[in-house]
Amino acid sequence: MAINSRILLLSIVVLLPICSVSQEMDNSSLRIKAVNLGGWLVTEGWIKPSLFDGIPNNDFLDGTGLQFKSVTTGKYLCAETGGGTIIVANRTAASGWETFSLWRLNETTFQFRVFNKQFVGLNNNGNGIDVVAVSTTPGKSETFEIVRKSDDKSRVRIRAPNGFFLQAKSEVLVTADFAENSEWGDNDPSVFVMKNSGGLQGEFQVTNGYGPQRAPQIMRNHWNTFIVEDDFKFISTNGLNAVRIPVGWWIASNPTPKPYVEGSLQALDNAFLWAKKYGVKIIIDLHAAPGSQNGFEHSSSRDGSQDWGKTDENIQQTVSVIEILTARYAKNPSLYAVELINEPLAPGASQESLNKYYKAGYEAVRKHSNAYVVLSNRLGPADPREFFSLASGFMRSVIDVHYYNLFSSEFDSMTIQQNIDFVHTNRTSQLNYVTTSNGPRILIGEWVAEWKVNGATKEEYQKFAEAQLDVYGRATFGWAYWTLKNVNNHWSLEWMIKNGYIKL
Repeated sequence: MAINSRILLLSIVVLLPICSVSQEMDNSSLRIKAVNLGGWLVTEGWIKPSLFDGIPNNDFLDGTGLQFKSVTTGKYLCAETGGGTIIVANRTAASGWETFSLWRLNETTFQFRVFNKQFVGLNNNGNGIDVVAVSTTPGKSETFEIVRKSDDKSRVRIRAPNGFFLQAKSEVLVTADFAENSEWGDNDPSVFVMKNSGGLQGEFQVTNGYGPQRAPQIMRNHWNTFIVEDDFKFISTNGLNAVRIPVGWWIASNPTPKPYVEGSLQALDNAFLWAKKYGVKIIIDLHAAPGSQNGFEHSSSRDGSQDWGKTDENIQQTVSVIEILTARYAKNPSLYAVELINEPLAPGASQESLNKYYKAGYEAVRKHSNAYVVLSNRLGPADPREFFSLASGFMRSVIDVHYYNLFSSEFDSMTIQQNIDFVHTNRTSQLNYVTTSNGPRILIGEWVAEWKVNGATKEEYQKFAEAQLDVYGRATFGWAYWTLKNVNNHWSLEWMIKNGYIKL
């Protein structure tokens, strides 16, 4: 943009926000080539599964979905109408209403949350033995013990808070009044065959799974060994200039709320020391917001629920996290950007809530720092430009988009060449759509050289990575690979660089 047009722009600030000028003038800044330190300060079980190995009954973590088939009726337990009324045992197949989501109290004691978010309990208004799902806040009446058959872990009995076992008296009557010992036979109405429909492996699951005695030691050992100073040396000598560090909201809480463990803030302090030593920039990324902004394990949802942004108190709590972290690192030359939230999911995370939060979060950063402020686009049905007008009113603002040739059926049957063509054609088009001369900068905050192709050669992986580096290198703020370390090799940039799959 010529000087005279800049003067013209300044003279008509009523038409264009003055910060657009600032975005335009800030062209000398660094183009980020970053890697995400995923799975470090916010747990994701698939990145490092061994972290969960020592948890007793580790197939019974918070959010695990269990389905129970009565051996006598041959039908599944079901929360009638999804919750709010009785539990029955009359379903031939198991889906949402027949799936009970665990809230873990210890390795054998649980609360069961049903489809409509009520908890299974005993009907205290009646005879005290009818099994219902009406309470939205669990207490003693909603607390059960799962007893497993010693030689067949899928065969279970469920002890109710009154000391008796649940039994399917009929297809429409489930009660908590079976007192006898069990032979575990198919004629025992207190025996159920349990099916595990999967669950979450996030920070809530790992800390609550180990419990308050063991979790502190396990987590601190993980934080002290998973990412170390040598990793920052490796990053700085292999063509990278920044890291994006996912953190959870609890990092800024004092005292640390249960079941989370104190110590991740000290690990982040170390990262800033190492980053300063090796000339690496840091993007702090609020990956897990209070209440969970997407219901996924990587935002530390307890059971898949998405409750972030539903109240002003929740939004203000999140803003406080941003302000505490920004104030702490504002004077460290490595603080380059603060990402206010990661991957909020539409429609649960509304544009209205995010607009309110992004304004307040931006102001919280600006109280202490001139670091870039990153606004994440929403996952799900949303316009990639929906935050542009808001961001254009901010100084040094960035929009974060994530591009994976995964997580959508359109990639399931793509060939190698089709994947590469998709990057050159579709991703270029998508990137062009969000790239504007006066708008916010663009960060491709997550991408990976992995796909749904089976049996690809090293050379084919190299071509796929090169295509993405070529296109994503045009992002006006830069890019960040997901992630540095991962047991799945192609998801580990460290492995990809050391084995010659990616050259920067």
